[in-house]
Amino acid sequence: MKSEGRPAYQSGAANRGERMKAYLFAALAFLVVAPGAQAQRGEWSYVTGDYPAAARRLGPAAERGNARAQAYLGFMYQYGRGVPQNHALAVYWYRRGAEQGNAVAQHLLGLMYDKGQGVITDHVLAHMWLNLSAARTKGVQHEDNIRLRDAVASKMSKGQVADAQSLATAWVPKPEIVGRR
Repeated sequence: MKSEGRPAYQSGAANRGERMKAYLFAALAFLVVAPGAQAQRGEWSYVTGDYPAAARRLGPAAERGNARAQAYLGFMYQYGRGVPQNHALAVYWYRRGAEQGNAVAQHLLGLMYDKGQGVITDHVLAHMWLNLSAARTKGVQHEDNIRLRDAVASKMSKGQVADAQSLATAWVPKPEIVGRR
């Protein structure tokens, strides 16, 4: 939803909603890329529950290529926190962060592909993204990614699993280069 030609995260439209579930917050807590000052303020706004302010602060950082901010913004669109709920935009932001190697964005994008939210269900891509996320995480997050990846694999043929593993092996991070204007 846009107002006056601005992206929804800048419109101030808000759905404060309930606090996010503890396990999802833990996933966001281990985001990999160090954010800039504006992204840090956006994260603080998010943690304190001021989702509209978080969206306004994280949006520009995400547009500039900050993978951590992209994962946050994707999550906000997925659950309608500070922006109107929009699974297609959630996938867009998750994909941008995931392509840069952000483990949380990879994890959440994998789940979107598994459930067919904002995209057509694709277990091969779900497996690939969860596999990549597992390779970038440790501890509980790693075990969670392994468990989810294996659950997706149980829905696939051996050939599909081999395809997903091949895609994950060939994948390389693609940092965004955003020129200054």
